Amino acid sequence: MSKFKKKKDGGLAPINTASLPDIVFMLLFFFMVATEMRPDTLMVQNKLPVADQIEKLEKKYPISYIHIGKPSVGYEKYGSVARIQLNDKFADVSEVGNFIGAERLAEREELVPYLTVSLKVDKEANMGIVGDVKQELRKVNALKINYMTGSGDALNNIK
Repeated sequence: MSKFKKKKDGGLAPINTASLPDIVFMLLFFFMVATEMRPDTLMVQNKLPVADQIEKLEKKYPISYIHIGKPSVGYEKYGSVARIQLNDKFADVSEVGNFIGAERLAEREELVPYLTVSLKVDKEANMGIVGDVKQELRKVNALKINYMTGSGDALNNIK
C-alpha cells in the first residue's frame, strides 16, 4: 500500500443553482406583464357609416366582433365582393354559428347570456350578406346585436 494518494483534480467548482427558480419566475412575470395581446388584423375595408345619435358600448361584458366588407389591399385574391371576417380569417355565412359557439365556450358561464355580437359593416357592403349573418345569429340564439358606427351627420352617408 502506498502512503501517499494522488490528489484528484477537482476541476471547476459546482454551480450554485439555488437562485435559478427565482430568476425563472422573475423572467416569466416580466414577460407576462410586458407582452401585449395582438389585435385582430383587419383584412376587409371598413369605412363605417356615421350617425348622430350613438351610444358607447360598455366593455364590461364580452363582445364578439364580426367584420363585413370588401377585401382590403393585399387580400384581393379573395375577390371584390363583401366578405365576412371572423377573428383573423375569412369565413362563409355558415361558419358564423360555429364562431358564436366557440366564443360562448371561451367565456365564463355567468357571462354567456351577456355576450354581444358587434357587426362592423363597411358602408359600401351589400345588405344581403348582413341579412344572412343576422339569420345565422338568430339560429344560434345570439340576439344581442350591436352595429358599429362613427359619429357625425347621418346625411353624409348618402354622399
